[in-house]
Amino acid sequence: MARMSVPSFFAAASAFALLAACSGGAENGAEDSAADTPAEIEQRQENFKAIGDSFKAIREQLETDAPDFAVITPAAADINERLQRLPDLFPDGTSVEAGYDTEALATIWEDPEGFAEAIENGVAASADMMAAAATGDPEAVGGQVGNLGLNGCKACHEKYRVDDE
Repeated sequence: MARMSVPSFFAAASAFALLAACSGGAENGAEDSAADTPAEIEQRQENFKAIGDSFKAIREQLETDAPDFAVITPAAADINERLQRLPDLFPDGTSVEAGYDTEALATIWEDPEGFAEAIENGVAASADMMAAAATGDPEAVGGQVGNLGLNGCKACHEKYRVDDE
């Protein structure tokens, strides 16, 4: 029965809290009819919700005395696969500034190279998390969850997503 050390647990818990925030919905009060909203906005919101669900599954397992890697491993793979979809889910002009019910900032299209790099960093960090999951070591997974949270989700959201605080 593998248990995480207290510092690793708190690092992972902090990352999970960050990731829960980065996977939230995109309600910001914009009034836009569903018929006028590009399908990609709904698809990306569903994609981020599913990423959040996978992080939740990993977190729940890491909080147990005996994490089930039959849950953790596919959840890590799901996150990686979904992060790879992101470039196709942000068509030009689908920002909150354009009046859509989204948290995507126009900065995404003003800085396409930076946005692409942020996605690449998230994909790379999620690949590291998948590799950690393959080891069956909860501490390794917790460390990589923290890495993805800081160098993937948070780094991207700080620049390209509405600050919802």
